[in-house]
Amino acid sequence: MQLFKSKTGLIAHVNKQKQADFSVGFVPTMGALHEGHLSLVKAALATNNCVVVSIFVNPTQFNNPDDLNKYPRTLDKDIQLLETLSKQSIVVYAPEIKDVYGPKIASDCFDFEGLELEMEGRSRPGHFDGVGTIVKRLFEIVNPDNAYFGEKDFQQLQIIKKMVAITKLPVNIIGCPIEREPNGLAMSSRNTRLTPLEQHESALIYKTLKLVNQKFKKESVQAIYRWVDTQFSANPLFELEYFQISEIETLTTIEQNNSNKTYRAFIAVFVRDVRLIDNIDLN
Repeated sequence: MQLFKSKTGLIAHVNKQKQADFSVGFVPTMGALHEGHLSLVKAALATNNCVVVSIFVNPTQFNNPDDLNKYPRTLDKDIQLLETLSKQSIVVYAPEIKDVYGPKIASDCFDFEGLELEMEGRSRPGHFDGVGTIVKRLFEIVNPDNAYFGEKDFQQLQIIKKMVAITKLPVNIIGCPIEREPNGLAMSSRNTRLTPLEQHESALIYKTLKLVNQKFKKESVQAIYRWVDTQFSANPLFELEYFQISEIETLTTIEQNNSNKTYRAFIAVFVRDVRLIDNIDLN
């Protein structure tokens, strides 16, 4: 498996291979890979000749410096995992910050038409400018035909689709289903920071979402909000940051169910200082 720490080397490698019928898939990650990431790589391998996996902890999308410092960095282990899928068709790009940003580490400013103001954006100002900036730069470096993102970060997926529309970058964005632990907890690099007991108890998050999906068909939105709040306020292990039912295209909060629209329920929960997010399709 080839590892590039310089965009110059990566670009030369991809350009050397790319022909009219040669397709490049791209899976951007921040490392600490797990089965969720591998599912994206598998999807990319199924429809592309070459798959580039970036491993880069992006500083501009962290609002909390402690969160950035604590983010796990496991490059050697990540490469070993990727090699279980393919040693020939996968290329790893693991740059230093200066290779991506140059001398100035700063985010570009985007108008995501309000998508950035909902949920994650309310508690993490500037976060999605950081996401848009790094994904745009990586797209410009890798020049992929297709890029793959997990639906666990559904708001991020919608933001990236909007960024591609704004910038007119020639890349096809593909959303992939959430991969889960046996107890339903959405797979995340942050899960490694949970104790075994916390991982076990965090099954409550997905269990709650599945019950929300059932309740959405027969109860009011307001009643569902109250019910979700009681599920977490009754358990001292959790701190509910937000729960929101949103229309998929705009991500705005809804007041009532309209059968002509499509919706998703989103949740963010703290277990100690570990922040876990999840969502579920309500249609």
